[in-house]
Amino acid sequence: MIRHKPVELEFSRKYDAEHSLQYFHKHQDGLARRLSHWRDLQVARHALRLAGDPSLVLDLPSGAGRFWPMLCEAPNRVILAADNSADMLNTARQSQPAEVVARVKTFQTSAFAIDLNNNAVECIFCIRLLHHIESAEHRLAILREFHRVSSDTVILSLWVDGNYKAWKRRRLEARRFAAGRADSNQNRFIVKRSVIEAEFKQCGFQIIGHLDFLPGYAMWRTYVLRKES
Repeated sequence: MIRHKPVELEFSRKYDAEHSLQYFHKHQDGLARRLSHWRDLQVARHALRLAGDPSLVLDLPSGAGRFWPMLCEAPNRVILAADNSADMLNTARQSQPAEVVARVKTFQTSAFAIDLNNNAVECIFCIRLLHHIESAEHRLAILREFHRVSSDTVILSLWVDGNYKAWKRRRLEARRFAAGRADSNQNRFIVKRSVIEAEFKQCGFQIIGHLDFLPGYAMWRTYVLRKES
C-alpha cells in the first residue's frame, strides 16, 4: 500500500497543550455549552444505532476525548482514538475518567493518511472536522481515506446550508465582504448539502440517514454513511 504525505492545514497547528486544555473545558463552560454537549451526545448515540451499533470504532479526530465515555457505553465495543495533535491526545488521556481511558487505544495520525490498514475498523466516528475544510479536493481526500479504512460505516458532522443559522452567516459574510472586511483567517465553512452529498457518492458511500442538531435552525448535520459494495 502506498502511503501519501499527510496534508497539514493551517487550523490544525493551533492545538498545542494550552489550546487543547481550553478545548476540553470549552464544552463544560456554562449552561448553554453543557446543553449543546448533551444534544451532541444524543445525536451521536442515534447515529451509532443507525450504523448498527458498531463494535470496532475509530474516533478521529478524538480531540479532548469528550465522546469517549459515550462510546464506552457499549461494553464490548473496541475503541481506537486518533488525532493529528499529540497534545490533544495527552489532554484526553489526562482528563477523561481512568476507567474510560483504559478502554481506548490512542495514536497520533492525520485524517488524510490514517495509519491503519484497509478495512481496519467497522466504523469511523468523525465529529467536528469537515466544517474546517473549505477545499473540495481536501474533503474528497479525507472521504477516500475513510472509505479505505472503514469496512462498513462512517459517521461525520459538518455545517450545511438550508437552515436559519447558515442563512444568517451568509448574510454576515456578504456584508463584511462588501465593506472590505472579509475574514482572511476564517477556518469554519458551510457546505451546500447537494455538494457534500454528491461528494459522498463520488467517494463510494451511500447515505443511511442524517441527524440535524436543531432542524431548520442550526448548521450542524451528522451523516451516517455506508460503503457501497
